[in-house]
Amino acid sequence: MTLIIAHRGSSGTHPENTLPAFAEAVRASADCIELDVHFTKDKHLVVIHDESVERTTNGKGLVRELTLEEIKELDAGSWFAPKYKATKISTLQEVLNLLLQMQYRGILNIELKTDKYHYPEIEVAVSNVMRSREWPFTHWYSSFNLESLRIMHQIEPDTQLDLVLKKSQAKVEAALELDFIEGIHPCHDWIQENLELVKSYPKSIRPWSVNLYLSMIECMNLKLDGMFTDFPEKAHRVKSRLRR
Repeated sequence: MTLIIAHRGSSGTHPENTLPAFAEAVRASADCIELDVHFTKDKHLVVIHDESVERTTNGKGLVRELTLEEIKELDAGSWFAPKYKATKISTLQEVLNLLLQMQYRGILNIELKTDKYHYPEIEVAVSNVMRSREWPFTHWYSSFNLESLRIMHQIEPDTQLDLVLKKSQAKVEAALELDFIEGIHPCHDWIQENLELVKSYPKSIRPWSVNLYLSMIECMNLKLDGMFTDFPEKAHRVKSRLRR
């Protein structure tokens, strides 16, 4: 079964990586929800994709150079649609609280955004939050940064770890050689360019960002383990159609 993974929440219909996007992903019955974590200047874990706040807020600057208080003043929704102007950047804990409140029972994929800047001790901080209690959902970790995954494997040896990549064959091969890597998350173009390898690859493959009907059908027909999509409700409609 190809898991439907809500990429930054339901980011095609709501502002990415925000509580409205995650709430919609739960409502749309996403099998898995993916989010990205960074560290603020004062060492708070916040959920945002980019290293800087410019693309998805009305602010300027790097996440690591802003305090949580400064980040909380930003509007993280108007760029998507005016009705989301009250939307804020959330902490990881706030997202977890929402998932608890909504009785989410799927999988949470936490991507450690350490590929451009490796925040010291971010792996320990994320793990401390995730091990602070029992959750009704499963959690996995992923990253473009192999070193982050190595560190996480030492901290949580039994938790699933996946390597994110665009089209790097070196990473595809590295994932095969490292026992602690469960699978790869390549960009969707890599799937189309490596169909024969995809069919014989012994580890899980979950491409991003699969948003077109034909791309979704292709991933399901290839029986890939999962696919990251900005439109989880649309993906469920495609899955239902294929079942019929």
